[in-house]
Amino acid sequence: MCCLFGIYDYGHSLTAAQKKRLVSALAVASEDRGTDATGIAYNHNGHLTVYKRPYPAHLMRFRLPDDAACIMGHTRMTTQGNEKHNYNNHPFEGAAGIPFALAHNGVLYNDLTLRKDKNLPRTRIETDSYVAVQLLAQQGELSFRSIRSAVEPLRGTLTLTILTNRDELYLVRGNNPLTLYHFPRLGLYVYASTATILRKGLKKGLPTKERPFDVPLREGDILHIDTSGRYTTESFDTRNLWDGRPYFLWPCADVSPDSEYIRDLKSAASAYGYTPHDIDVFLGYGLCPEEIEEIMCC
Repeated sequence: MCCLFGIYDYGHSLTAAQKKRLVSALAVASEDRGTDATGIAYNHNGHLTVYKRPYPAHLMRFRLPDDAACIMGHTRMTTQGNEKHNYNNHPFEGAAGIPFALAHNGVLYNDLTLRKDKNLPRTRIETDSYVAVQLLAQQGELSFRSIRSAVEPLRGTLTLTILTNRDELYLVRGNNPLTLYHFPRLGLYVYASTATILRKGLKKGLPTKERPFDVPLREGDILHIDTSGRYTTESFDTRNLWDGRPYFLWPCADVSPDSEYIRDLKSAASAYGYTPHDIDVFLGYGLCPEEIEEIMCC
């Protein structure tokens, strides 16, 4: 699995140094779900900037300008597309002249079919997530309608974050987790794929006595945050998303998803920043329970 993380300092209450500290802390906490690559996206002087490298988060050195209000981040555990080729890593920049950045947590297994059926252009990018970028760009605009049209054909597991060059942030909550906190007195939103990772990053990166509000994000929600900090929510149809095992992945031999070992792993998952659904996905990758336990504990 991968991890999404980020901040939106719409109140402009944090200095560049404070934002760097918070983003770095969230990124390092997000290593629990991926260390193959790390990337961020933000706007500076009206231009969208993407900075990513095939390194774990603790080796990254982020430089954030004062005017970067919204920073969208991603740590990667590679499933498709060699992370050594940096163009395969997240966030991805929008195609066809539409300025946005997109990051994805999950696995898509109908990307090749969609590229053919939707007549999407060939690129050197091998990552399955990039089909979401192409489908969104094909809409010719960024809105609730275009995002809905882009994500509803997708099969697999997903949660997306999308940042526009106008500092609009969309959080697209599919069948993978995402937790969003709001600090209204600071004028600050902070998010991460799991509550455990989010709290861990905040503890190190944002010493504050203000208690945040947990903004609800349900499966199928598309949440939009504008530059004033106001958020609105619409929904998309999640019935096409995968809720089982991809057809091309084979389970470990003689492993029942209802076995006592698997039940124990799912019970302990939250303590390590995972969810029971993550355990099912690991099984879908063909990992044995022992390998899953090693991933969780390390």
